[in-house]
Amino acid sequence: MITLVPPAAKTPTTAPGPGGATVRAVIDGREVEVVIGTTILDAAGTCGVRIPTLCHHPDLPDAGVCRMCVVEVEGQRTLQPSCVFPITRDLEIHTHTPRVAAARRDIIDLLLGEHYGDCRTCARNGSCELQDLAAEYGLDRYRFGERTEPLFVRDDSGPSIVFDPDKCIQCLRCVRTCAELQGVRALGIAGRGAGVHVTTFADLPLGSEFCINCGQCVNRCPTGALTAVDVTDRVRAALDDPGKHVVIQTAPAPRAALGEEFGLAPGTPVTWQLTTALHELGFDKVFDTTFAADLTIIEEGVELIQRLHRALVQGAPDVALPMFTSCSPGWVKFLEHAFPDDLPHLSSCKSPQQMFGALIKTWYAERNGLDPADVVSVALMPCVAKKFEASRPEMTDSGYADVDLVLTARELARMLRRQGIDLPSEPPGDFDDPFGTATGSGVIFGATGGVMEAALRTVLEMVTGAPVENLYDHADITPVRGFDDVRLVELTIPDAVGPVPSIIAHLIPDWDWLRGVTLRVAVAHGTATARRVIDDIHAGGPFSTCHFIEFMACPGGCLGGGGQPIPTSLEIRRARARAIYAEDAAYGAAGLARKSHENPAVQRLYAELLTDGPGGATSHRLLHTGYTARGTFVPTDRRE
Repeated sequence: MITLVPPAAKTPTTAPGPGGATVRAVIDGREVEVVIGTTILDAAGTCGVRIPTLCHHPDLPDAGVCRMCVVEVEGQRTLQPSCVFPITRDLEIHTHTPRVAAARRDIIDLLLGEHYGDCRTCARNGSCELQDLAAEYGLDRYRFGERTEPLFVRDDSGPSIVFDPDKCIQCLRCVRTCAELQGVRALGIAGRGAGVHVTTFADLPLGSEFCINCGQCVNRCPTGALTAVDVTDRVRAALDDPGKHVVIQTAPAPRAALGEEFGLAPGTPVTWQLTTALHELGFDKVFDTTFAADLTIIEEGVELIQRLHRALVQGAPDVALPMFTSCSPGWVKFLEHAFPDDLPHLSSCKSPQQMFGALIKTWYAERNGLDPADVVSVALMPCVAKKFEASRPEMTDSGYADVDLVLTARELARMLRRQGIDLPSEPPGDFDDPFGTATGSGVIFGATGGVMEAALRTVLEMVTGAPVENLYDHADITPVRGFDDVRLVELTIPDAVGPVPSIIAHLIPDWDWLRGVTLRVAVAHGTATARRVIDDIHAGGPFSTCHFIEFMACPGGCLGGGGQPIPTSLEIRRARARAIYAEDAAYGAAGLARKSHENPAVQRLYAELLTDGPGGATSHRLLHTGYTARGTFVPTDRRE
């Protein structure tokens, strides 16, 4: 059974009339019939008329702030903002008359007059919406003057995000994203009149604010006012240092999106071209993060089974259920700040990035005779919160920073272009051993619901002793897929169960206690949605009866991460998801493993390093944080 929980209420851009009644609009001579309440901007899109915008974003309710989208509506004395003007009767609309064009040029000129900074050195040079509109409208001088001195202090206090208010055009996309899309409200508006400006909610530096570092504000900022912390120079310096052994792990989500930076259509995977390009950049080894994703599934799946056994068999009253996933650092930080009392529910597993980092500086370094101090561990991630995660003081269980530097997809694209590497034209290459072996389950981590599906493939097969394909065609657990804000799914375990796999036989004696049990799981993405789910748990609602919930901070999961190529939209994220699931299916078509527990490299790791099995002392030392199932934080060096 699948229960789709409706999304949180949003301010609609359309207000349909009773019974879906329609009206006629003529836009630049093109007739279109739309539902009553449809905005002019949306109606124009249906008939192929482009109206320029700055404050509009498809992920956000419209606010009519910038006025770039003004049009002439016959019968109206003044120009009207098309993004918030509902069509409630038959109208004739003109989108590019001389009056409209003049008004838009004035708006751009006014914005440029207040805009401070050198476009040539801006991170958004070439992808800035204001810059594009200035070129489109032929603006080659500052008609209303030019700012020559900054008014604000550039805020680079945080580990992930840089805020330059002098480049802000006050479109309020970032404020709306943080408040409405993410439910964090770290950003707000201060001042009055000409002094109005965007700032943090408490007017504190971003590094001191309740900011979860998700970077969704960065992905929706039209200019360079919000950017990710850039580490490309540090990575280049490490690559040029002959005394350093530099390795990189690449996550599946940026591989499904990076081609967009080189003109490819969204959803065009570049996985195998990327491995070649990274070797050409100078990396000594190129590894696949999906190896660590498979490892995460083993550890997290066993943790879930142990919690269920303690609760259902041993009757322990202190087991925190439902268990929450812990792979998304933005979500983890959100939980720490907003719901600290619920930390016992959080899995103690590190994210794949951090598990990988710990193994690089320990097992890999030792096997290859390397001094961990000379190993530079780089991660290619879709997420700017991963920069924050790598900097957390507890992420040093290897004795060093487990991950030294985190590159976003946008940063890596800049590095490739600087070196003259055209990614789409690169020949395919392979990942390096011993971390080049992955499964389809590790790949789908990049999409919302992917962690849940990967975990269910392994847990169901462990318990039943039979292929999960017996329950779901091609092992595709489609009920947990999709882009609904939250999905609640019930799965009944068959009466026929198998023997306990030897790798966890010392933890669980048998599966009899799971015969015919209905497992309730949920998938949620976006922290505004996460807030609703946790509030529901507190109120004793449907989610309080779940056993396992996947949370991702970003809309769409990692595919919509704050470090992914700009722009983003629901359709773009869907295209990236298709690439992810196609790669998973390709593993099956090629006869390769699609389940995490079948990964031979992971099996080898348990045989050689993690010899006490999942959840054992070695695993806890390297692969888990100090969050225990009882909710007490214990430094990892104090674990028994």
